[in-house]
Amino acid sequence: MSDQAVDAIMDRHECRACGYVYEPLKGDSKGDIPAGTSFEELPLSWRCPVCGVRKTQFQNIGVAGAPSGFKENLGFGLGVNTLTPGQKNLLIFGALALGFLFFLSLYSLH
Repeated sequence: MSDQAVDAIMDRHECRACGYVYEPLKGDSKGDIPAGTSFEELPLSWRCPVCGVRKTQFQNIGVAGAPSGFKENLGFGLGVNTLTPGQKNLLIFGALALGFLFFLSLYSLH
């Protein structure tokens, strides 16, 4: 199976009505859907466990931890386009903390 096929199986889907995210790795304990069940394998009678809308009201939001943005734009920039959202947070807040430490170090100058 290709990497794209595996990714498609593990794609998360979000309810357009309430924002609930169906994650195949977790399944749906409320609807007795075991972990590892892809969204496509869900029965047509399955409904959102939060608001009760049909399966057709969900949209594919991709794999968890995937780089955000359009796939064709991931190769541009200084390499930060391929970072996952968690890595981007670490980079941003790490830089802010380092800048704050440099600012505090100015107090040690006479």
